Amino acid sequence: MKYKPLSSSFYYRARKAFIANLKPNSLAIFNSNDIYPIGADSTLPFEQHRDIFYLSGIDQEETILILFPGAFDKKHREILFIRKTDEQIAIWEGPKLTKIQAKEISGIQTIYWLEEFEKIFKTLSAQCENFYLNTNEHYRQAVKTQTREDRFIQWCKKEYPVHSTEKSNPILQKLRSVKSNEEIKQLQTACDITEIGIRRILSFLKPGVWEYELEAELIYEFLRNRSKGFAYDPIIASGANANILHYTDNNQQCKAGELVLLDVAAEYGNYSADLTRTLPISGSFSKRQKAVYNAVLKVKNEATKLLIPGAIWKEFHTEVGKIMTSELLGLGLLDKADIQNEKPESPSYKKYFMHGTAHHLGLNTHDYGLLHLPMEANMVFTVEPGIYIPEEGFGVRLEDDVVIQKSGVPINLMANIPIEIEEIENLMNP
Repeated sequence: MKYKPLSSSFYYRARKAFIANLKPNSLAIFNSNDIYPIGADSTLPFEQHRDIFYLSGIDQEETILILFPGAFDKKHREILFIRKTDEQIAIWEGPKLTKIQAKEISGIQTIYWLEEFEKIFKTLSAQCENFYLNTNEHYRQAVKTQTREDRFIQWCKKEYPVHSTEKSNPILQKLRSVKSNEEIKQLQTACDITEIGIRRILSFLKPGVWEYELEAELIYEFLRNRSKGFAYDPIIASGANANILHYTDNNQQCKAGELVLLDVAAEYGNYSADLTRTLPISGSFSKRQKAVYNAVLKVKNEATKLLIPGAIWKEFHTEVGKIMTSELLGLGLLDKADIQNEKPESPSYKKYFMHGTAHHLGLNTHDYGLLHLPMEANMVFTVEPGIYIPEEGFGVRLEDDVVIQKSGVPINLMANIPIEIEEIENLMNP
């Protein structure tokens, strides 16, 4: 691995917290992700299932984790099954984790080879009543591909039809949404790597460069600083492209006098940063661009203050909508008639700001977190308002990652990344 892993004690505490939420006489199972084929003999780069990673730290394919606090044999209360390295694998892929290495990373003392799983699982199944199975229940999920976890669930229900089943996901949604100090340090590292990339862009950006050239400059800095790369598909949207919220073509030339919106960030150790900056291609903002930019920045700063313990996600967005409405009135994009005639389900500000302002961040860019529950200290959220004006040919979005505090304003993990107009212009015009 390129990154410095978290301590084994972190994973021990995560498992302990998860186990504390299980019903009596229950066994929980977690599977790694598949390696997905592209065609012929090509595959996508492996990405570990974030749940098994959160509970074990094992970043390797063909891994299974069992948590069974009621197992008769104490050594079977936590078990890892990992892929065994044979001579061919060692030659072609390199050696996989040894049992000793898996113990050191995870803190789990009982490690078996994967081929022993069914035999041991059969023994343990006779000792429990409930299986906790792991399904994807994220509010944004739209999975159309059967996963390794899905196949296991089908097999388990077929082979052990009289066992009751429970869901692991609601427990993990609560646990993973509140970050430990170690996790926040990983996120800070991802943000710091992102900063290096953005500062490179500030000295590189000029009329005539192509969006994909900016992408290349960013990935260079991310990789050389021990990131696997982008935390998500990069959005590098110059001019009117910024009005396409999920623009990822990144194939247009940057033109003088226009803006470029960069929604790009690095990952580190499977933890995702999430940043957006909007920069002037010629090095200076026009008067109109400044007015819209400062309006977005004000909304971001005011929205950040609303992220406090006890806040409810839906109510937070309602309040941010009011702040945005005021700014749009000031820019002349809305008038009083627009406000008077709006419908509750379709507020007028949505014409220019149509997406949400904040989402959980962590092991996923859109991380776990039950949105109906109050916010808590050490939850990490993005703050990302935007104003998009197709008729004027540009859009502005600004985004930082913040950690909710027990009291006071959240800590901004991206506080060192330039965002004020004066600083950006000074750096682009040394």
